[in-house]
Order: sequence, then C-alpha cells, then structure tokens
Amino acid sequence: MRILFLAAALLTLPLAACDKDATSSSHGAVSGDGGATIPCALGGSEAFKPDCTVERTAVADGIVLTLHHPDGGFRRLQVATDGRGVITADGADAANVKVVSPGSIEVTVGEDRYRLPATVKGQTAGSQ
Repeated sequence: MRILFLAAALLTLPLAACDKDATSSSHGAVSGDGGATIPCALGGSEAFKPDCTVERTAVADGIVLTLHHPDGGFRRLQVATDGRGVITADGADAANVKVVSPGSIEVTVGEDRYRLPATVKGQTAGSQ
C-alpha cells in the first residue's frame, strides 16, 4: 500500500495556524507559536501525547517537516514523492512508516513515534 498526498494533507497544518482564532484542526491543536501540534510518543514511551509541533518548509528538493519536541529536540523528515510517505532528512536513524488509519500514518525514528495526517492510496474508511 502506497501513501499518497501526504504533502497535500500537511499543507493544511500551516493554514490552520494562520487563523488566530483557531484552536484546533482535524490533525491537532494549533500551538501558541503557530505550529500545529501532533501526537507523539518520545523516548520509547508507549503513550501518545499532543506534545510535538510540526513546521513545514519548502526546500529545493520538496517539503521538509521539522517535528519539534517539548524539550527542544527535533527530527527532520523529507516528504517522499515515490509513495513512501516520509524519509529522514538528516540523522543516522531511518524513518519507518506505518498506516494507522485512512487519515494518518505513524512514523518511527529511533525511539520516537509521531502521528501525521496522510491520505493513503487505495485505503477506504473500512479497510486497513
């Protein structure tokens, strides 16, 4: 199963942040610094918490997502155009992508896990 339109789904994150009255979007709440919050489980934690924010940046090679941790740490992911979803933009750990619902993927990098919005090709609301 290939992940499709991840970039399109992530384009909505900064748009939600532009509305100062917006307190949430379908992908997470808008944080005070303008980044949309996403669920994350850091350092091997089993529990997802809405503690991370995502920043989307257009670069020459496409789109880079910077996933900010509450302690100041971060991960950078490159949106892949070949159906893989995302890959690591830098660092030694590879990104492992798993579909968790028709509207989201789980990305694991090292001991950290993130839930990101995505549209999955061939996936309908009742299939997985």
